[in-house]
Amino acid sequence: MNKLILWLALLLSAPLALQAQNEGRYIEVTGTSEIEIVPDKIHYIIEIREYFEEEFDGKSKPEEYRTKVPLASIESGLRKALEATGVPAEAIRTQEVGDYWRKEGQDFLVSKQFDITLDDFQKIDELIQRLDTRGIRSMRIGELENKDMLDYHKKGKIEALKAAQAKAAYLVEALGQKLGPVVRIVEESTGGAMPYAQSNVVSSAANAFDSFRTIKKNYSMLVRFEIVE
Repeated sequence: MNKLILWLALLLSAPLALQAQNEGRYIEVTGTSEIEIVPDKIHYIIEIREYFEEEFDGKSKPEEYRTKVPLASIESGLRKALEATGVPAEAIRTQEVGDYWRKEGQDFLVSKQFDITLDDFQKIDELIQRLDTRGIRSMRIGELENKDMLDYHKKGKIEALKAAQAKAAYLVEALGQKLGPVVRIVEESTGGAMPYAQSNVVSSAANAFDSFRTIKKNYSMLVRFEIVE
């Protein structure tokens, strides 16, 4: 009976021993990198909205507002400012048109949003100087793009791999060992990336911000190396 129990114990432990033997000694580290990219295509989002002239006279109360400036007039002024800034008509796309409810008992104020494709941030600064901001409800930087984005992705991942190798090497060498070949590579998902999820910058009607004008992409690679004598 005792021999049977011993035989079963050895049988059950054999796969574990074999797994540990096959796995060998290894070190697993994470390498990271960040790539900063200058965009060559900038989406600038402008929303215009009707308003009352009395809003800006400095003395009228909301209930006294009477003289509405129509949306067509505001859009005409925006398009003239864009033309003067050197933005072609084909770079202007209407995103949505809607009504904005100000207050019960008052008229609807119609709004319209534009997606303007630019190739230079300087044009934003020039445009703001030409705009009549009374009809501008909001302005913000939308998506930033670069035609060589795939090449930048490749570079970022390679740099992350190199960082992982360097980290693993000095850690192993500190223990008097040597770094062996790569056993496994896992590309980890990263959340820090501009311009898609977090590249939007809201500008006031009078200023364009100088920050957030590059695309920043972060990369992370989990790499396992064998440890050799």
